[in-house]
Amino acid sequence: PLAPERYPVIRNFKRTAAIAGVVALSSASLVACGDSEDNAATDAVESATEAVSSDDKDGDAKSGDYELSGQEGTLVAEGASSQQNAMDYFASVYASEVPGAQLAYTPSGSGAGQKQFIADQVAFAGSDSPLKDEQVQEAADRCGGNEAWHLPFVIGPVAIAYNLDGVDELNLTVDNIVEIFQGVITTWNDPKIAENNEGVELPDAPINVFYRSDESGTSDNFQKFLAAASDGKWESTGKAFPNAVGTGANGSSGVAQEVNATEGAITYVEAGFADKKANIDFGGGPVELTDEAVEKTLDNLEFKTEGHNMVVDSDKLFKTDVAGAYPLVLTTYEIVCSAGYDEATSKMVKDFLNVALDSQDEELAAEGFIPVKGAHAERLREAINAIK
Repeated sequence: PLAPERYPVIRNFKRTAAIAGVVALSSASLVACGDSEDNAATDAVESATEAVSSDDKDGDAKSGDYELSGQEGTLVAEGASSQQNAMDYFASVYASEVPGAQLAYTPSGSGAGQKQFIADQVAFAGSDSPLKDEQVQEAADRCGGNEAWHLPFVIGPVAIAYNLDGVDELNLTVDNIVEIFQGVITTWNDPKIAENNEGVELPDAPINVFYRSDESGTSDNFQKFLAAASDGKWESTGKAFPNAVGTGANGSSGVAQEVNATEGAITYVEAGFADKKANIDFGGGPVELTDEAVEKTLDNLEFKTEGHNMVVDSDKLFKTDVAGAYPLVLTTYEIVCSAGYDEATSKMVKDFLNVALDSQDEELAAEGFIPVKGAHAERLREAINAIK
């Protein structure tokens, strides 16, 4: 392992990198210009350092304070494919911040990730849904008798993605969505859809439904949303999506590819995988999927559990009546041991999650996720640093 003293407290590694750039530039100036530029170069470095220190005193910057152990090795994880793009980004930053360390994440689906975590084959599981009641004790046994924590770490709005030539804006009610996936509405110009899209020329063409064929937390959350938001008109639940209507495809990328290749197609998928996204009327008029609309939902997030184990209360989430909010949100978890890891694994888990929490930025947003910040980011930081 690398010596801990090589990894002092980090106050937002991107600002630290900015200082390094100033230092490098100043050093170059010293070489090129000689002693006459010493004072100017030194002033530049001190000015940049003071700016960063000042920035750390404001807003959420303090939440970026943590200490990396510098533990080398491969951190093995598995789970939700919905997290794949986020994990790829986090992994690149982790490898940069902790030389000699890397993340190996297999996007095999939430169900597989949970099973591998319980079997002690991976350090943590990425999951779109919490462990089932019967899995909670199994996970605790895997963690040496310690509680497994759900950390709502990657926040991804779920889009109703469609492919309809000439229709760049589509409004759907919750009932429309339920009936499309039930096979009740089968054509795009059905009057129930047309009445919500006045002035839009909808084709007399079949609706081609695609769903996740693998066990998926996305399917689980989507079905919970449909059941809650439609007051029970959708009755199916669980990670397996009913295959009575449409065609199955594996993973988030699988359903997205099928929709993009099929005229008249529709699916449910994380926003980062969707091209055309329907506006959804949750009861107060059509709402466009935007960061602002999702943030209104997250501002009202509530948990079923207490302490560092944070299981989102999905019923309250999906039934929010906040004006302009977009509650079809996938709060995906990293399921970790609160204690019970060997020393090296514990250090790698904490290093990775701390770095990933500081990577909740505009680059993550570009992948279709909503960066966590404020009080929720503070809750996550406290939980990460409490892992033993």
